Amino acid sequence: MSDEAGCKRSLEITIPVEEVERETDRVIASLRAKVRLPGFRPGKVPVGLLRGKFASEIRQEVLEALVPKALRAEVEKDNLDIVGEPNITKVNFERGEPIEFTAEIEVAPEVELEEYREIEVPYEEPDLTEQDMDERFERMREERAEYINVDPRPVEKGDYAVISLKSIGGIEGEPIENDEMTLHVGGEDTLADFTSNVTGMQPDEEKEFDVAYPEEYGEDRLAGKTVRFAVKLKTIRKKELPELNDEFAKDLGDYKDLDELREAVRSAMKGEREFVARQQAQGALVEKLIDMHDFPVPDAFVERQLDLNLEQRVREMMAQGVDPRQLDVDWKKVRESQRERATRDVKASMILDRISEREAVEVTQDEVDRQVQRIAQQRREPAPAVRKELEEAGELSRIASRIRTEKTLNVLFEHARKVAPEKLAAAEAPSEEAGEEMAEE
Repeated sequence: MSDEAGCKRSLEITIPVEEVERETDRVIASLRAKVRLPGFRPGKVPVGLLRGKFASEIRQEVLEALVPKALRAEVEKDNLDIVGEPNITKVNFERGEPIEFTAEIEVAPEVELEEYREIEVPYEEPDLTEQDMDERFERMREERAEYINVDPRPVEKGDYAVISLKSIGGIEGEPIENDEMTLHVGGEDTLADFTSNVTGMQPDEEKEFDVAYPEEYGEDRLAGKTVRFAVKLKTIRKKELPELNDEFAKDLGDYKDLDELREAVRSAMKGEREFVARQQAQGALVEKLIDMHDFPVPDAFVERQLDLNLEQRVREMMAQGVDPRQLDVDWKKVRESQRERATRDVKASMILDRISEREAVEVTQDEVDRQVQRIAQQRREPAPAVRKELEEAGELSRIASRIRTEKTLNVLFEHARKVAPEKLAAAEAPSEEAGEEMAEE
């Protein structure tokens, strides 16, 4: 066995001639019992004739029987942990001689863990101010706003003007047409030409005007164009926000008053921010673990990760209503551009797996069941049916793996040294003196 760089190995394997002859005899005997040739009774075809007429079939069947068996024996003898599919090359198989072949394989590397406790990570308890609370409650009021029709009058800034419009020049192809479009007159998302031209219009008034779209506008056929529209004002509405009082709280759920709602919102916001801060800290911790450990990563693992990443990206696009097949994208180039990230992801997974083993992190059946139940609730399908579908797709083991990783990350986070982000950044930045010394060197 030659030991090459990284995870690749090249095994030179020889199958003794005695074993080759036994297997060849067995294959020929099996073939003789089945073959029907004119002039010969069943099972009486001469061996020499069979060897000549079916030489390639006999050779192939002998190889298929002996090569995997010999490779398996060699792997078990050397206690190798093979990943991916072996590549069999340089096969030498001549009558009366042993079979010789080369197996190119990849093996999982030994991951020697460095000290993974007490790693410094950027983290501090999230701060929640009264201003944050006020902004959240304003968004809640906005979400429950009502739009009330007002008596006929000229449109003013701040109004919500309901218009019908149709493009009558300036763009190619199908005209833009909307029978009931609501414009927030003067709003930051409303183009200035719409605001200036609609301001002062009366209900049922019709008007034509030009709208200049900016170069960076999101719709290609409008970006940088000046389009002429025929517009009719249908009605004017005002936005009314609900008052922040006990009734507002009761309308939102099982809250007895506004104070109880405020405490629930405070707790939820604090939980959200803690979750985000913790996720960021765990992400930084994993990146440090990757940088701390130096070992080769099998190409087979990286290729599989690249495939998974690309599949995930395609699924996300399809979920957004985008057909990836219609895009002018070099998917091979996209896939290859992710190689470095995929390599680090695989490395992280291998490190976390070893830490899971050392810390004896286990996943219970109840934990998997709870995750299946959540998925079933999201899909609004019966849990048993979802479980069966996940099991058939091989997803249950992946769910268990994700839970195990999350629990391992929690263990690492609990044992990490949390440092305020700005302090950690200052500590890790090279000092001016160090910079000068490096420059002098």
